[in-house]
Amino acid sequence: MTGVPSFLLVSICSALLLVAQLSRAATADQWRGRSIYQLIVDRYALPQGADLDACDPGQQTWCGGTWKTVMDNLDYIQNAGFTAIWISPVSQNYQGPRTPYGDPYHGYWIADATQLNDKFGTADDLKALSDEIHRRGMYLMVDVVVNNVMALTTDPDLSTFLFKDKSLYHPYCPVDYSNLTSEQQCWLGDLNVTLPDVKTEDPTVISTYGNWIQSLVQQFNIDGLRIDEPIHYFRHVDMPFWPAFCGSAGVFCMGEVFEGGAADVGPWQGNQSMDSVLNYPMYTALTEALTIPGPQNMTAVADMIAQSKQYFTDPTVLGNFIENQDVPRWLNMSVDPQSLYNAMVFNFMSDGIPIVYYGQEQGAHGASDPYNREPLWPSGYANTTTYQLVTKLNTFRNFLVNTTDWATTPMQVLTSSPNATAILKGKIVSVVTNIGSPPANLSVPVYTPWKQSDILTEIISCDQYSVGSNGTIQMQYSKGGEAAVFINNDDIQGAGVCGYAGVVGSTGSTISKAANGAAASVSVSRFSTVLFGLALAFVFFFVSF
Repeated sequence: MTGVPSFLLVSICSALLLVAQLSRAATADQWRGRSIYQLIVDRYALPQGADLDACDPGQQTWCGGTWKTVMDNLDYIQNAGFTAIWISPVSQNYQGPRTPYGDPYHGYWIADATQLNDKFGTADDLKALSDEIHRRGMYLMVDVVVNNVMALTTDPDLSTFLFKDKSLYHPYCPVDYSNLTSEQQCWLGDLNVTLPDVKTEDPTVISTYGNWIQSLVQQFNIDGLRIDEPIHYFRHVDMPFWPAFCGSAGVFCMGEVFEGGAADVGPWQGNQSMDSVLNYPMYTALTEALTIPGPQNMTAVADMIAQSKQYFTDPTVLGNFIENQDVPRWLNMSVDPQSLYNAMVFNFMSDGIPIVYYGQEQGAHGASDPYNREPLWPSGYANTTTYQLVTKLNTFRNFLVNTTDWATTPMQVLTSSPNATAILKGKIVSVVTNIGSPPANLSVPVYTPWKQSDILTEIISCDQYSVGSNGTIQMQYSKGGEAAVFINNDDIQGAGVCGYAGVVGSTGSTISKAANGAAASVSVSRFSTVLFGLALAFVFFFVSF
């Protein structure tokens, strides 16, 4: 490169930097086929030799998990078939005396967003975790908080925060939840722990946050962001902030609007905001339909499917969940494990990206915060019935994602009765019920597109079914209310379930191609982008002469 003008070197380096950024970007289309395991870093795994009995979630303090302990225990997640991991925030948190609500072990009490939280490790540790996740063909999603910082007073010392000028915060006022302006400009929290509200409409804030998130994503090769808002109304930040922020990140963004109605949540997905939101409306419908005891209003599910089609830009990339760090564990609300299994089957087999919150697969049953943030290690990472169900659902869903257009095909309601809802997505029929575990003298007809005498496999029980007249499957609940997922035997080869061979993954476990295949397709896309960028750099070179 001797004799090359400096301006040309800058052009080439800028082009290559752009290539590097673009080549890492993961889009909504690439995330659609993923399944996500969500974890709180402090509560997922401990170093070797640590005291496994010392973590009491009620104490609201540090228990010892780190980015390195997550990395050392990835087999448990990958062996269950997950193709993405969502970790709690990585930014520096409040550092000071213990608060009335404990310590910031969860990661959501931000001080300086641009600094890493040294409680969880070093930059090298986080980079090593990211590299290992990607080596396994998986994606990394990171939680971020931008609405506020954390303090213990309404007049805090701003010197420890990213934004040190008082003019970049809204003046203190308590939130009036009946007023949108108040929600966006007043402070969340209470007088014990205040959350100074950052002025996200300010150009300095917008550019500073944009530079930070671009740098974070590039440095740690992050594939997606989950955007948190305390009390979890994503609308605490005005909508125009999000396209610029997510544009700077250059990756898939999933926000949080803690509302039960699709009409309220729907506007926050789309070009005017971001790619996706957590599917609180469907979570609300599932709790109304399936929890025991509960209203058991099964029609709520079919109604919400219809509303989702009406109000969401793309239901196939919504984040499906039944547990997270802000709501009680499912088994805290419902005494019947079959209700958990039915809810999980729906979230995996319907439109959207399934998310499993750590411990859900181990039967965790904590109530609201902090008891829904219990440590995972007392479970021994056991191969429980629920873990096996998750593994089977992931294996089957990954097979469908990798071999068909199932992920992009909108679901349709086939049957909606007081006791069961059946959906068709692609060529798969799934049936969930609110009957529960006890046997019931009840049957529900499900009318399918299949022909009479077609032979089906129900992939959870692996039982064989013959389709009746008019394409009917009779769901018999004399053995209790088990969920069901049907596939025509003509389409099941390669599924990796019920004795049918799948693709052997790098760990030796039988998984679908999606964990590797989808990653491979992304790699091809990234490689193409790199070639384009290099070509662009050389064009700059020759044109300059």
